[in-house]
Amino acid sequence: MTAIYRVRVDLDGATPPIWRRLDLRADLPLDVVHLVVQAAFEWENRHLYRFATGGGPFDDGSQRYLCDEDIAEGEDQGAPASQTPLNAALHRPGDRLAYVYDYGDFWELTFTLEQVTTALDDSPAAAVIDGQRAAPPEDSRGFVDTPSPDTVFEVDEINDALRSPLFVALTVGVDSRLVALLSRLPNGLGSISVARLGSAPTTVGDADLRANLAPVRWFLNRAADGGIPLTSAGYLKPADVTAASETVPEMADWIGKNNREVNCLPLLAFRQSLQTMGLLRKYKGSLVLTKAGAAAQRDPVVLLQHLASRLVPSDPHTFECHATLLFLAQAGGSEDSWVRIGEIAEALTDLGWRTADGRGVETYEIARLAVGGVLRNICNRPRKFAEHNWVSPAAAALARAALRPKRPRR
Repeated sequence: MTAIYRVRVDLDGATPPIWRRLDLRADLPLDVVHLVVQAAFEWENRHLYRFATGGGPFDDGSQRYLCDEDIAEGEDQGAPASQTPLNAALHRPGDRLAYVYDYGDFWELTFTLEQVTTALDDSPAAAVIDGQRAAPPEDSRGFVDTPSPDTVFEVDEINDALRSPLFVALTVGVDSRLVALLSRLPNGLGSISVARLGSAPTTVGDADLRANLAPVRWFLNRAADGGIPLTSAGYLKPADVTAASETVPEMADWIGKNNREVNCLPLLAFRQSLQTMGLLRKYKGSLVLTKAGAAAQRDPVVLLQHLASRLVPSDPHTFECHATLLFLAQAGGSEDSWVRIGEIAEALTDLGWRTADGRGVETYEIARLAVGGVLRNICNRPRKFAEHNWVSPAAAALARAALRPKRPRR
């Protein structure tokens, strides 16, 4: 059974005291606990943070839990906060956890575990129980601009924020990078259901899985049989183009003889997306299986898991990463299984992305993403051109799996 931790969080050095008492699900990862603290103290999550046990967050002898930005900068003296559940840091009443937010203002806080109870079916993942005094505002440089001692904070308003769809999505494991993007969009992302991203299935039955993965498996099986020979220009040879076109759903409505890959754009994009996903690689004039591809070729479940782990580009600051996250949100969160690339382009423009000449994002830049080439062809039937932006139930489940990376639990 999941436990609920009741913790008291004190802002160190505050006189009179500034504190909050929180109920937190014990398996919440620390990056989500960080966001709870941000809401509870009414800060804006604009700065770096870290946690620690056994000392301060910067002490050499402490066990540190680092934010993603610290890890991206090369710091390796600590575990990722996003991969560490709260119950890995706190175990029994009286245990303490240090936390610092904003390495400039250096707000230091101490978590003290007061009580461990069993969660009920309707227990929220996070809630503020009580506390004292409003916190200093963001970027107030210490206690210079601290509110007066009689300034109060609104528990109900904070708990309303903790019950918002975006925060609930975080607590059920939806990718925090997507939630961060959606939180910056005043109108969200069109018609997607954040609740659906966190609750709808992430896989399909065995028979459906095999049928929908058949286009991918054709390439893997063909590559396992001595490799797929390429032309001197690096394209599939005509016989393989013809055979693959019979399997790849997007080729069903393609006009032409379907024997030259350079003229079969959906097939070319799909084949290249499988290389991007790390399933195939070029070797001595042929396409051969990678180690991951060989494992996936033997087991459809392993293949699905591999695709889910590779669909989102690793660098969180790139256009491709942001665009892929929003594409997956549309694919996995829309009720009608249509990906509205116009809404994605508009959202990316609102997030500040521009073309080289300063224009907003165009829909063709969304259509060319590797994630689209994969999802459109996770399908158990031929596709019509008019269905270009529709995804199958299996592809929608894969999109949700990609947005709900598994976190370690204790």
